[in-house]
Amino acid sequence: MQKMRAAVFVGKDRIELREVPRPEPGPGEVLVKVTLTTICGTDVHILKGEYPVKQGLVVGHEPVGIVEALGLGVSGFAPGDRVIVGAITPCGQCRACLSGDAAQCSHGEDGFEPIGGWRFGNTIDGCQADYVLVPDARANLAKIPAALSDEDVLMCPDIMSTGFSAAERGHVRIGDAVAVFAQGPIGLCATAGARLSGASFIIAVDSIPKRLEMAERMGADVVIDRTAQDVVATIKRLTGGVDVAIEALGQQTTFESALRSLRPGGTLSSLGVYSGHLTMPLDAIGAGLADQTVVMTLCPGGKERMRRLMTVVAAKRFPFRDLVTHSYRLDQITEAYDLFSHQRDGVLKVALRP
Repeated sequence: MQKMRAAVFVGKDRIELREVPRPEPGPGEVLVKVTLTTICGTDVHILKGEYPVKQGLVVGHEPVGIVEALGLGVSGFAPGDRVIVGAITPCGQCRACLSGDAAQCSHGEDGFEPIGGWRFGNTIDGCQADYVLVPDARANLAKIPAALSDEDVLMCPDIMSTGFSAAERGHVRIGDAVAVFAQGPIGLCATAGARLSGASFIIAVDSIPKRLEMAERMGADVVIDRTAQDVVATIKRLTGGVDVAIEALGQQTTFESALRSLRPGGTLSSLGVYSGHLTMPLDAIGAGLADQTVVMTLCPGGKERMRRLMTVVAAKRFPFRDLVTHSYRLDQITEAYDLFSHQRDGVLKVALRP
């Protein structure tokens, strides 16, 4: 049996590089040799024990790589093809997929499973490894155009798709005022997504100067340092209340600030992964009479989503590649997690290179 290296969740505060069996593709599956991947904030939630996964699971859900081997029934691809795979891997055939809720794919099981579409590093082995086994490959593999490098498309599997979905699910319209709370990688892509969707005035909120600088490059008209001023009061003064507020951190404080920044009839589009209890202050929603909407989103996946995101990258309207600020080898996984989880040295995203 062939072996490979993989980042394995061992227990709370422990992700280790181990040697594990290399998988073989079954029917409908493809084995991809990972050439580039990264660490997500959700992986840090797993590391800290805030999101439960089984011990021994290979983590990671943002793969870029090369087709190594095909399982039975997979056509349209060949060994050597450069591909990306979305963090969410819908089957395209279950009730959720056929109802238009592909992110909640139940993978052949009856009914709707909570966050069922997210499998890599959650319910099956992920891609912080030398190889990753891709399920329902024909629905999920997307070929990388020759003009784009691995580094160009690294944000597509999750960060771009999730960030853009905030504007899409929030129904940002031409002329809208939008506030984006937190300018980490997903928040920065949400800022770009709001601009692409037609927002005419975008406010970016964070406390880290380099992130606020990047927010302006991603389309923000105004940036607010949340440590230097009253964020809600400033947003109300500038806009009277935004049409859409995007929460991209996953904390009670940012959720509540986003809610209080809305105009009556506005929409809060939430991207955060929350731990613990999330409460809704009644005064912020007009005791339930303010006609406001709260929507929550899981990253859209599938090969057509990946194709569309790569066309956005190719258009070169935003500096997505600059979101990758640090690079590590796979055998430096411990150092990479330490840097990323503690947000040191101006880190936005780290590239992992098996």
